[in-house]
Amino acid sequence: MIVDSSLDEVKKRENALSIIKNIVETEGRSSLFDLTGLSGGFIASPSEISLLETYVGPAIFEEALQEAGIQHMGGEKVIALNRTSSGILATILTLVNKGSNVVHYLAELPAHPSIPRSCKLVGADYSETDVFDEFSIPENTSLVVVTGSTMDHKVIDEEEFKKVIEMAHERDIPVMVDDASGARLRTVIFNQAKACDLGADISITSTDKLMPGPRGGLMAGRQELIDKIKVKVNQFGLEAQPPAVLAMLNGIKNFNEDNLINSFSRKEELYELLSKKFDNFEKTPTGVMISPEGLCNEIDAKHDLSDTDLAFVFSFILLKDYGIITIPPVSMPGASATIRFDLSTKDAFNLDLNDLNKKIESSFDKLQSVIANEEKCREIVFTS
Repeated sequence: MIVDSSLDEVKKRENALSIIKNIVETEGRSSLFDLTGLSGGFIASPSEISLLETYVGPAIFEEALQEAGIQHMGGEKVIALNRTSSGILATILTLVNKGSNVVHYLAELPAHPSIPRSCKLVGADYSETDVFDEFSIPENTSLVVVTGSTMDHKVIDEEEFKKVIEMAHERDIPVMVDDASGARLRTVIFNQAKACDLGADISITSTDKLMPGPRGGLMAGRQELIDKIKVKVNQFGLEAQPPAVLAMLNGIKNFNEDNLINSFSRKEELYELLSKKFDNFEKTPTGVMISPEGLCNEIDAKHDLSDTDLAFVFSFILLKDYGIITIPPVSMPGASATIRFDLSTKDAFNLDLNDLNKKIESSFDKLQSVIANEEKCREIVFTS
């Protein structure tokens, strides 16, 4: 395999960032097209930036974030975190006992790796399923987890969502919702209720997913639990710092539902264009995607690469040759290698979809021409 460990994934990401830096320095930012759906942003005025001091910043912006965050997420109180994964870790450290069970229901396996990893840290027994009829809550369960929208944007059925919450609450077990993108995807595109309004005790979202905010996490929920979790957050330095809090606040204020709705319609056009050449692209709520397995099924040339390696090589060709950023090159270890072309990002608004289709086709043709040469593929992934 080309990418065979977490260290390889880190090195792959470092190379991707180096490529991005080089494109910006030599061709300008306009030559990059971030289609990850995670492009985020940092919106701040000069007067706001002048207040980003260690204690002044939190005093001003954290209070304002309470109102905006509750409006966006529901619940009684919010906490700003440096990552969504940080909120998941802090919640599990707070609520989960060693030797107890954590059970997780989601629309499609696997869960985000931060959840089982956090359970392993505290010595809890973790299980997950995407088959509702197989979901159950065993004795000695300390936490039930629900994912609102998976890493590949598979959205949970709202009725099943409510039933899982009811099952947990019948036994006085708290429910944590990983709503990283779902806090916007579920509510805007699928007209579902906010997780806290459905009865979830804790809900966590990523403030750079499908919104113009920074890479960070925002947790909402019952005040009693939020206060307990906040202790762990502060003990382990998991809290968001003033600049991120400000950017979260302005990201929420500038979130535009119409951008998601418009991408919902544009995806049909891109999907139809791609379907003329490919059989395995799938629609997502805000664009199109192709899984590593689907990409492998499109390949005619002989090769010895794994499905995930194919996805990494393909996505690096897109980045190097056309400045198209997808998730696999820049992702953290353990993330899905599915290649998504998200049309809700600001870069996507300026893209001609016929041109994008041609670039995807050209990149695929180049992939087929190099995959017999594993050393060449390794060079594409690991060298600038």
